[in-house]
Amino acid sequence: MAHITEATKKEVKDIVYQFFADECEVNVATLNDSTNIIRDIDGDSLMFLELIEVFKKKYNLDIELKTIGKYAVKHPVETIGQLIDMQMLIIENENKLLEFDK
Repeated sequence: MAHITEATKKEVKDIVYQFFADECEVNVATLNDSTNIIRDIDGDSLMFLELIEVFKKKYNLDIELKTIGKYAVKHPVETIGQLIDMQMLIIENENKLLEFDK
């Protein structure tokens, strides 16, 4: 589990924005926290899985995809801002993510 700092928040946001700009072939300046990943930039759920792998490696996270899936069913992600918020919870809580949800 990691402590989330302002630097971590900025880093995660920058990575997410750049990831979607590259994958969806849009200008990063056109993205914001309200951007709907599927409707606005033609993203898909597989991109979320790719991002999880990026963050698992970057922050050496110990979390199972099954745990993230169970959490995501209760807390669906549609916008970039929601995805960033969920990623912060994953970094901070790892496999204890579901305990946080109780």
